[in-house]
Amino acid sequence: MQTLAKSLLLLATTLLLCAMPQSKPSTHAPQFTSDGQLKAPEDYRTWIYLSTGFDMSYTARARKPEHHMFDNVFVPQESYAVFLKTGTWPEETMLALEEREGKSKGSINHDGNFQDTEVTGFEVHVKDSKRFANGWAFFRFSGEGKPGVMIPTTTDCYSCHAQHAAVDTTFVQFYPTLLPIAKIKGTLSANYKKETE
Repeated sequence: MQTLAKSLLLLATTLLLCAMPQSKPSTHAPQFTSDGQLKAPEDYRTWIYLSTGFDMSYTARARKPEHHMFDNVFVPQESYAVFLKTGTWPEETMLALEEREGKSKGSINHDGNFQDTEVTGFEVHVKDSKRFANGWAFFRFSGEGKPGVMIPTTTDCYSCHAQHAAVDTTFVQFYPTLLPIAKIKGTLSANYKKETE
């Protein structure tokens, strides 16, 4: 009788586990070529839109008054959902940044700027602690259909993000829907908090 009860319990547990939804791997996990280049995430414009920077620069530089630049940032839905719950990014997060020039003349526009249709630059910031020594890496794309080449870790973008990023080496301080989440979850970096005191 005891053996029958154990068998029934085992069967019920097995059926329950089979009926439960299985966790699926991210549909937007980064994909790499055999030589370590990042395959372009072709559907990034269907991801969650985080923000647009306008004429932003992290260093002082001369800019022509008539030349403007927009930076649009997107993140996969899965990573965004985790950030909302935890205030930080899960492994395999990708932040896609596309650059578009600003235009002021077109159609009925008389003032201000709008984005051009041509993407003039594209980069992806990838979190993968197993693959990258610092946990994250930047990839720059040079043309449609071509994989992204990793930007060397000796460039300023790595040290700048390490020193000034609000959360996990990412500039969450410029993402208006996520900065309040990071504050609530207590995940703001010590360096960022010092800068804003």
